[in-house]
Amino acid sequence: MLDKGTTVRVHYTGTLNDGEQFDSSRDREPLEFVIGSGMVIPGFDAAVSQLAVGETTTVTIPAAEAYGEISPEMVQTVPLSFFGDQTPQVGWALQLQAADGQVLAAIVTAIGDDEATLDLNHPLAGKDLTFELELVEVVGG
Repeated sequence: MLDKGTTVRVHYTGTLNDGEQFDSSRDREPLEFVIGSGMVIPGFDAAVSQLAVGETTTVTIPAAEAYGEISPEMVQTVPLSFFGDQTPQVGWALQLQAADGQVLAAIVTAIGDDEATLDLNHPLAGKDLTFELELVEVVGG
């Protein structure tokens, strides 16, 4: 088992329950992160910490241990005037800035006569994620 604070490099492929691939490091450099630092979702971190260099595993991480369940409070409506002179389209991805300066991603999910619905949930919220993981290297180890 790898100790908290250990820097690792990992190749991964992430898929949804229907087999759709949502991300993979296989066509780029491995992901480098520090075990236990919060840089990756908890279930990913825990699975990697159990690997030895060169070892692979496949793990399914429930939504609650990944990006969380879908939160109804994160779905909001805004007046169409919010978009200025643009006409929003369903599926638009937006970046919004909260009052505290945090940048939030939102997707336009519906458009009414005078308002649009924005979903600020993470795109993978509410989804169980399956990762094929390979521990490529323990950095400095």
